[in-house]
Amino acid sequence: MSDDPTSDVRLYAPAQVGEVLGVSVDEVMALVHEGRLRGLRVGAPARWRIDAASVGEYLDDQAEEARRMALWRQSQTASFPELWGGRIVRHPD
Repeated sequence: MSDDPTSDVRLYAPAQVGEVLGVSVDEVMALVHEGRLRGLRVGAPARWRIDAASVGEYLDDQAEEARRMALWRQSQTASFPELWGGRIVRHPD
């Protein structure tokens, strides 16, 4: 096995990443320019390639954000008196 740190790096074309994420190539490139995906230009003529590991990290980040938003929405609908064992207080608005 090689000691080269780049030997396990997998690179995908923006179209392949777009297919996995369900977005357009332009949106993939926007994610690269925002720094949310790691990309580089390789070859002659230079073409963009996206690091596969960064795609996995992006998907993990999106899943964590969705999980946190779901918990936040759930907490907003909770009745605090019910949680603390008190009676339900109704406020006339």
